[in-house]
Amino acid sequence: MDRSLVFAAILFGLLLLMPFLLPLFGSEYLIGLIIKAMLLAIAAISLDLLIGHGGMVSLGHAAFVGVGAYATAIGLENGIENILLLLVITLAVTGFVALVTGSLALRTSGVYFLMITLAFGQMTYFTLTSLAAYGGDDGLTLWSLATLFGSDIVQSGSGLYFLVVGTLFATWWGVFQISRSRFGRVLRAARDNPERAEVMGYAVTRYRLIAYLIAAMIAGVSGLLLVQHAEFVSPALATWQRSGDLIVVVVLGGLGSRNGAILGAFFIVIIEEVLGSFLHEWRLIYGPVLVLMVLFAKGGIADLFVSKDAKGRAA
Repeated sequence: MDRSLVFAAILFGLLLLMPFLLPLFGSEYLIGLIIKAMLLAIAAISLDLLIGHGGMVSLGHAAFVGVGAYATAIGLENGIENILLLLVITLAVTGFVALVTGSLALRTSGVYFLMITLAFGQMTYFTLTSLAAYGGDDGLTLWSLATLFGSDIVQSGSGLYFLVVGTLFATWWGVFQISRSRFGRVLRAARDNPERAEVMGYAVTRYRLIAYLIAAMIAGVSGLLLVQHAEFVSPALATWQRSGDLIVVVVLGGLGSRNGAILGAFFIVIIEEVLGSFLHEWRLIYGPVLVLMVLFAKGGIADLFVSKDAKGRAA
């Protein structure tokens, strides 16, 4: 079996065991920390589909997390509490926004694509800050959460934890299948040499737009779950700095590696938590640590656990 699949099996096995192991150490707080890392990993895997497989570096990807979060929050504020219905709304709204912005952004490439996604991300951020009925700049505290056909099983505790694990696995598996499919191969061919892909008869822009839509909708689902976990939504979710954080996670974990996106997310969340716990100016250490990681782990954290050959076969 592919070593990356074995590694992923171990990773998800550990995540499934955590709710049973961590209470032995008397820390429910760690469960919340793991959920935070998994939500970041879901958004990072979706961005890796764009960057690692499509070669499309977006500085506006966090906007879709924000759009998904606000679509969920506004649905809840208007009395829609079934999480499946909220999921449909979130996918529809983020898909529509991605269709509009992607159709325009994909007319460009390279640094121009990066700049236009940055512009769309900032437009989304300012749109969210203008929603005075839903908190404006201050954000919105939610007084009700999504239910599953009236049951509160997905609102907190183990139910929410396993919902996030299941979503992370579905995202990982879905992107894995995409990467192995003809669609994934064409996407990588367009990343490496778009002119050749066009000459071979592939509609490169259409393939890229579909990848853009899929990545946006996954990020929107991450926003839905984030609202369910934090019970709060804020325009800060959609800032370009959050998009930059996602790029750092993807690069640090290893481009084109789904396991790397998960490892990168856990690394960022843990190092922020550890450094922040004993030093207020923790970013003074965080920056050099990132520089060292980039210098000495050029293939990302995933390379420390999986050989390059195995990664190549998985991609």
